[in-house]
Amino acid sequence: MASSDLESKAKEAFIDDHFELAVSLYSQAIDICPDNADLYIDRAQAYIKLNSFTDAVADANKAIELDPKLAKAYLRKGSACFKLDEYQTAKAALETGAALAPGDSRFTNLIKECELKIAEESGDVSERSPGVAHQPEPVTSGEAVNPTEPPSVQAVTTAAKPKYRHAYFQKPEEVVVEIFAKCVPPSSIKVAFGEQILSVHIEIPDEEAYHFQPRLFAKIVPAKCKYEVLATKVEIRLAKAEPIHWTSLEFTKETAVTQKINVSTAGQAQRPAYPSSKPKQVDWDKLEAQVKKEEKEEKLDGEAGLNKFFAEIYQGADEDTRRAMQKSFLESNGTVLSTNWKEVGKGKVEGSPPDGMEMKKWEY
Repeated sequence: MASSDLESKAKEAFIDDHFELAVSLYSQAIDICPDNADLYIDRAQAYIKLNSFTDAVADANKAIELDPKLAKAYLRKGSACFKLDEYQTAKAALETGAALAPGDSRFTNLIKECELKIAEESGDVSERSPGVAHQPEPVTSGEAVNPTEPPSVQAVTTAAKPKYRHAYFQKPEEVVVEIFAKCVPPSSIKVAFGEQILSVHIEIPDEEAYHFQPRLFAKIVPAKCKYEVLATKVEIRLAKAEPIHWTSLEFTKETAVTQKINVSTAGQAQRPAYPSSKPKQVDWDKLEAQVKKEEKEEKLDGEAGLNKFFAEIYQGADEDTRRAMQKSFLESNGTVLSTNWKEVGKGKVEGSPPDGMEMKKWEY
């Protein structure tokens, strides 16, 4: 099917509120015409409808890269960044778009909303638009709340406990986030980085999906960020845009005083213990040691436990021991694992099947 036909069907699906289908059709069209900026703009709009804001920002950035004069691309980026609480980034994108499309009220309205949010974050409530009263947040639960009742008897919604716990520690140049999800296949994990957003999505068949999308304490460099899926956790490395000390992982509206870290002196210590913004200090060295201890003492049964045991031996062995392990295991078809190179190096290692079993040579 031609790209234009796919685009037409995608627009029809979007109008009918079939946003997932629209994304799929736009993606197929992009595969055919990867340099069509309008396709990225339209797919970004569908992503916004699906609340996939980091994907929308990525598409908007791609459209801007292909054609920096498309005002609608900046509108999509500004809208998505606003939803991600990246108000400064959203405002900058919207101001660029407004310059390309003078008189478009969509830009001016969103810019005012960004300025209001920025003022609220800085605590300067005097910058609110005159005559605009602050309205309370609407009740979103299924039960109505009687405003005449005292707060103690009104419905209270408690946050659900997250599926996986997480922790973080930092260096002068990066923040390392650890999500303790064991034995998760890499294909089930999706990690995206924004200018001040981390988005982690873990979806395993027949299990509840896990979403973690904090607005970070400070800006990062997405191109330098990376992650690795390990046996017991997902390790995410966030490259700091500035070498400042993060007093928390997530952004808060409380005024935080940040200080520059002296990189030269910080490098003298192997891992300094960073003070917390709370009265009780957190020793990050102790926390990391505890995590490593938990991984080391993790009890695995059967073949998984045996593999872990052999992996630990191999990791701490010298070169001769590793050669002995590799040679004995391969030549014996997996029935012998020796660490004695003087013995193994003399000749071929014959297979040694368990008692009651017979070794047979497979014919291909």
